[in-house]
Amino acid sequence: MNNILMKIAATARRRRDSRAISEGKLARALLDRFRTTGHRRLAAVVVTAVLSILVASVTISSVQAEPEGLTVTGLPDGTISAATLSAMTLRVDAEGHDPADIRLELDGEPVDGRVDGGTVVYRPGSLPDGEHKFTAEIPVGGFFGFLRTGPGVSEVFTVDNEAPTLTVTQPQAVSSYRQPVMVRGTATGADRVAIGTQSVTPADDGSFEITMPRAPTGAEIVAMDAAGNKATQAISAAIETPKISSVHVTAYGWAHEGLREDVLNMVRDGRINTVQLDIKDEDGVVGYDSQVPLARESGAVEPIYDAPATLRQLHDMGVRVVGRIVAFRDSTMAEWAWNSGRTDWVIQNPYGQPYASKYGAIAFTNFANPEMRKYNIDLAVEAAKLGFDGIMYDYIRRPDGALSQMVFPGATESPTTSIAEFLRESRDPVRDAGADLSAAVFGVAATRPDEIAQDIPLMSKYVDYIAPMLYPSHWNPGEYGVANPNSQPYDIVFRSLQDFRKQTQGTSAKIVPWLQDFSLGVSYGSGEVTAQIDAARDAGVDGFFLWSPTVTYHLAAG
Repeated sequence: MNNILMKIAATARRRRDSRAISEGKLARALLDRFRTTGHRRLAAVVVTAVLSILVASVTISSVQAEPEGLTVTGLPDGTISAATLSAMTLRVDAEGHDPADIRLELDGEPVDGRVDGGTVVYRPGSLPDGEHKFTAEIPVGGFFGFLRTGPGVSEVFTVDNEAPTLTVTQPQAVSSYRQPVMVRGTATGADRVAIGTQSVTPADDGSFEITMPRAPTGAEIVAMDAAGNKATQAISAAIETPKISSVHVTAYGWAHEGLREDVLNMVRDGRINTVQLDIKDEDGVVGYDSQVPLARESGAVEPIYDAPATLRQLHDMGVRVVGRIVAFRDSTMAEWAWNSGRTDWVIQNPYGQPYASKYGAIAFTNFANPEMRKYNIDLAVEAAKLGFDGIMYDYIRRPDGALSQMVFPGATESPTTSIAEFLRESRDPVRDAGADLSAAVFGVAATRPDEIAQDIPLMSKYVDYIAPMLYPSHWNPGEYGVANPNSQPYDIVFRSLQDFRKQTQGTSAKIVPWLQDFSLGVSYGSGEVTAQIDAARDAGVDGFFLWSPTVTYHLAAG
């Protein structure tokens, strides 16, 4: 017994915490008593000593509020959402102790952690709403190894799993990307409601209003509470443009007084409500006084017509204007780029020379090149800001011919994917500038997408409408079961449009076909033109663009 009491006193000298000191004082008192009473009273003294130590340990432990000496990291500030909780990792720093000795509790129940170096890691996972207490401590022995706790820490946190309740009134359709769109709804329990970078604080009853500068593209509205719980809902703000009845006009055609007057007469007679006017043509000539730096530097700009004056005139007559940009068939830019040492701007053959096609020795720019993509987008945005109501890309494809004979410098994806990605890059800048976006595509693209890199379902995701070129003279005999498409304009247009309708299902893209008003092998007049328009209408496609390279049309009054 003498040895036991001496060890307790020595322990008190080594340790400085209040419980150890109290035990040490008690041990010394017992030792003195033992020395004076002798062996006869040994049993009574031992019993008294043990009981006294136990009482002292319990008393001292009861006045210590929380164990100290460990730290916990990983708890976010404020109330914790379900999403945050699922990813939350708590780390207990052992502060020089053996981490294997750390005992963890959550809400008074033991939980298991994982030792990671000098820390213990614990992931709570999911927890019910409300307040929770996490405790970490290192148990240490008192007299006989019980009724004692060592270094520790406790943290209290609150969990909120419930997301706001979001109800959205879908905005009304508008006729242009120049019109703002109002989004209204209620978000009960939310602190913020946002669409993209725009956000508002809901009223006390949860109601909110957000005004978007234009109809959003693939947007969703997000309601968030203080904990970070979210509720989302997609927004479908439709653009309802009137039925398109349009003819193609070149820059030189518009500059020609007689041809221009013929077009204006069709407007006055109500035969058309839209004019498709070239911005950049098949030669790469930009037909008005463009300020796009690369257009001017390359010599592409020829001010053939006055774009602002033209737009004012047609808009005053109630006519929409769609600007056509021949995107990647561009001999002006291709030749200038090649001669300026920018060879990667040009599609090449396997021997490192410009790829020659039926359009010329050097006619196609490289759709995979960022500078060539930006050049066409810059022209589109400039035109939209000038007042063009729509932008249509033509020759948004690779050249005809064997893919094995073409090299697209810098390409990291297939031509088919790259072309669709170009439309994706164009969509928001063009719409932000106020115009809708469309793409002219080959008629065969509905069934042979890789032939010229035009995947209709993929492209349709990024445009307001697809404009398939369904010229009867361009189909092979027997296509779609039509023996002689050029002589059967109704049949080939009606049947080919069925495939385009299937290919655009599930997207918001409309179909407005290009129809033929020129003679190639078969003489075309008002009867053949009317047959194509009737076929489109009967196929469920109400609208058209007419193509005549000479800007002379046989469009009968409707």
